[in-house]
Amino acid sequence: MRAHLPAAALLVLLAGCAGTPSTDGPIDGATADVAVGEELYQANCAQCHGADLRGTDQGPPHLDAVYLPNHHADISFLFAVRNGVQPHHWSFGPMPPIDGVSDDDVTDIVAYVRAQQQAAGLLD
Repeated sequence: MRAHLPAAALLVLLAGCAGTPSTDGPIDGATADVAVGEELYQANCAQCHGADLRGTDQGPPHLDAVYLPNHHADISFLFAVRNGVQPHHWSFGPMPPIDGVSDDDVTDIVAYVRAQQQAAGLLD
């Protein structure tokens, strides 16, 4: 059983670095609310990723090409919240799982992040 743990960890890592753009919209077809996503982002993500999504000394910026849908599909945000993330693009420590943030919350957060990426000229 333990032999499968490295393979499972690799699968989560690869899912977080998917090279295929996310084309099916919000996670699991849920309806996203950008305004709610902003509130949730500020409450759960901003401490490390910055209130302006430009990162802090504790976490990387979401306004970066690494976090665009062609590299980190929407579902990778859900995996990060559920499972945490080991560092693989940045020299920050690992991100722990985030308790109390539902799948629907992540859908709203991703909608907010994508809206900010678009406003910053990173998305078409």
